[in-house]
Amino acid sequence: MERLETLVIGAGPAGLAAAASLSKRGAPFVIVEQATAVGSSWRGHYQRLHLHTDQAHSALPYLGFPPGTPRYPSREEMIGYLERYARHFALTPRLGERVLSIHPADNGWVATTTASIYRCQRVIVATGYNAVPYLPSWPGQERFSGRIMHSSEYRNAEPFRGQSVLVIGFGNSGGEIAIDLHEHGARVAMAVRGAVNIVPRDIFGLPTVAIAHALRRLPAGLADALAAPLLRITIGDITKLGFRKLSVGPIEQILTKSRIPLIDIGTVRLVRSGDIEILGGVDSMSDTDVTFDDGSAHRFDAIIVATGYRPGLERFLGPRSDALSAHPPHVDGAAERAAGLHFCGFTVSPPGMLREIGIEALRIAQHISRKS
Repeated sequence: MERLETLVIGAGPAGLAAAASLSKRGAPFVIVEQATAVGSSWRGHYQRLHLHTDQAHSALPYLGFPPGTPRYPSREEMIGYLERYARHFALTPRLGERVLSIHPADNGWVATTTASIYRCQRVIVATGYNAVPYLPSWPGQERFSGRIMHSSEYRNAEPFRGQSVLVIGFGNSGGEIAIDLHEHGARVAMAVRGAVNIVPRDIFGLPTVAIAHALRRLPAGLADALAAPLLRITIGDITKLGFRKLSVGPIEQILTKSRIPLIDIGTVRLVRSGDIEILGGVDSMSDTDVTFDDGSAHRFDAIIVATGYRPGLERFLGPRSDALSAHPPHVDGAAERAAGLHFCGFTVSPPGMLREIGIEALRIAQHISRKS
């Protein structure tokens, strides 16, 4: 059994940020990562992906993006940045080491991995808010003759050229994949079950997250009311495009529902032009058709399920995962019941999760350095 002061689980943005912040304070730690490289989730994303938050609000603590990086870095640029970040701070995760369980022990925690057992004073869980693909099921799905894939499996639109494709879900992945499919010659429809909010990526040349950051100290309802005229000018009345408008604004949606609105990078324009069809929620499937909640049926060659991810903390935290991760990540675990257990990267924030990760990493490191 190896004894540690701090174990960091995950070598994505949150784990690297937490480790760099600890390193700056001279606090010892070990990072374990189940994948074979840092930033593994970014490596598995679809090729077209770009950050939906600007680089100025997305850099991790103590190191910005390199000069020449565009406002919205690509997937490849984000991977390069994370590799550079790890090198800059001499972070050397123990790769290919998956955590199997964490449980409390006297004055600390015991973490069992595929390679070792660690006795830790404290643990930082930084495995990511979007760790495990969420794939619902529908009646008749097993009969559908075309391909059904989760967005985590999607790489590019070339295999779908000339096909009729349904994208289920209206998050940022679904919106960008729909654009990619259209640009590569697919006929695209999107299944949108519930009411939504849509915000532009930029408003009059300013990143929307910068505006959200400026409004962050206001009550959510007031911030949404102040931003509403800008959304009407830039996005327009989305109910005329077949959407139902959520009863709360986008900032309140993020803070109360932990759901990010669609950050539009061209999806709305394609809906408006008729190149992307908006349908309702999926009711059932047959060999070739999908039936929707209004009773209509449409034929599709393929279905891409962009219904998001789950944190998946129960994989190693067991039944305590929901209660523990619900607490603010910068607090020392779940009050006195879980002293020494921290969470980084699980807070959905209007200015963006990467910015929030940096804030949380600094707070956690400061807390740990005071305790050491």
